[in-house]
Amino acid sequence: MELKKVVSLFPFYSVTKDIHNINIHAIKIDSRKVTKGDLFVCIRGFTVDGHAFVNEAIANGAVAIIAEQDVNASVPTIIVPDTSRALAMLATQYYDFPTERLQLIGITGTNGKTTITYLLESIFKQYQKKTGLIGTIQMKIGDQSIPIVNTTPDALELQQSFYEMVKENVDVAMMEVSSHALDLGRVYGCDFDIAIFTNLSQDHLDYHKDMDDYLQAKSLLFSQLGNTYDKEKLKYAVINADDSSSNYLKKCTAQPIITYGCENKADVTASHIELSSHHTSFMLNTPKGSVTIKSQLIGMFNVYNMLAASSAAIAANIPLTTIKEALASITGVSGRFEQVKEGQNYTVIVDYAHTPDALENVLKTVKDISKKNIYVVIGCGGDRDRDKRPLMADVAMTYADLSIFTSDNPRSEDPEKIIKDMTNHLNEQHYETIIDRRQAIFRAIELAGADDVVLIAGKGHETEQEIKGKVFEFDDRQVAKDAIRMKGM
Repeated sequence: MELKKVVSLFPFYSVTKDIHNINIHAIKIDSRKVTKGDLFVCIRGFTVDGHAFVNEAIANGAVAIIAEQDVNASVPTIIVPDTSRALAMLATQYYDFPTERLQLIGITGTNGKTTITYLLESIFKQYQKKTGLIGTIQMKIGDQSIPIVNTTPDALELQQSFYEMVKENVDVAMMEVSSHALDLGRVYGCDFDIAIFTNLSQDHLDYHKDMDDYLQAKSLLFSQLGNTYDKEKLKYAVINADDSSSNYLKKCTAQPIITYGCENKADVTASHIELSSHHTSFMLNTPKGSVTIKSQLIGMFNVYNMLAASSAAIAANIPLTTIKEALASITGVSGRFEQVKEGQNYTVIVDYAHTPDALENVLKTVKDISKKNIYVVIGCGGDRDRDKRPLMADVAMTYADLSIFTSDNPRSEDPEKIIKDMTNHLNEQHYETIIDRRQAIFRAIELAGADDVVLIAGKGHETEQEIKGKVFEFDDRQVAKDAIRMKGM
């Protein structure tokens, strides 16, 4: 593509050399991945500044540079005020505005994002639509699964992913949208049709200065839905009416709002709720009628997840009968209240819960289904929000008969120090500390007797553990299986 066309969205820029007659083969932000004919964009990251790698990019074949200053390059440099913002514009132009050619649903909030994307995937598939999905666990195009690093990829990777979806004739895409991605502008250029808010509870305060800043970042998804109304492509905001942030978020969007909830007045509600250890049922009440939902997903938090997905599906004109059939067909989501079954006479559950609110929701459900003792294995991530560590411990101590505090992903921090941050304030005695996560899981399963429940929380679907900068294979589910087999039935 002609470089002049790629940068045509920029209102102003300066150049160090003539850029006429330059064609680019691809856009790159990693100098090591540059090949002949590429455009290299200098991005200032948290630890690395792309401006320092211009010469390496040119040596690898870059024919032009996008930068925030003159980098004395031997190839033309296009100078812009903000390369991160420019990257989104470049990528959107280069990949020919892919989100204008599919329906895009974004889900933000502290908890529930992953489950809702999979619920929506099931609903739209049931309606014979081809789906795409971008989330914590993976990216999917139809039934093809692709590994993913960040919950929300950078703007370049994101637009490329949507371009691939369009090439594969995807009708609708569901995407988890993190507060980091919104704050950093990774979703600039994404034409969202439906935005969903799940809830807000303490998380990521290592990045956001306080909860107000965290909420403000989340609100960007709704303000960026736009200020006008297009009859050919209606947009909607789907908001949890039972969350205290809902009134603020309603003010952040000009688009029609669909609310859902169980406690406050809402457009989409659940009544006659029945929860058990094997299934959930409720009456789904909507402006389009009511229908009974029966699902294998367990717990009140999953009722909210199903309400959110149903609300978005209603906004997309999916019939209630299709929603009912899809929700009945889902057996679970990887690492979300996932049971480990090896024929044992006690229950072992692995869940991704890594915030106080998520852990409490899961433990409340465990409390409802347990007949005897509850054992919880939990840690906190290193190089992350320290303020939530004692809160996590408090939740575990409130609901569990025995809490075992251990490592999560310590990263560069001392795992013993992380555990002390969790436990220093505790006066109760019904807990143990075991730094090695494998040993902690084995200990909990060793203690479990008939009809007890072991909850292994924090990592869920993850298959690695990061300790002192090194990454090791570690899957809570596999470790639990090993422990159950070693113990015997």
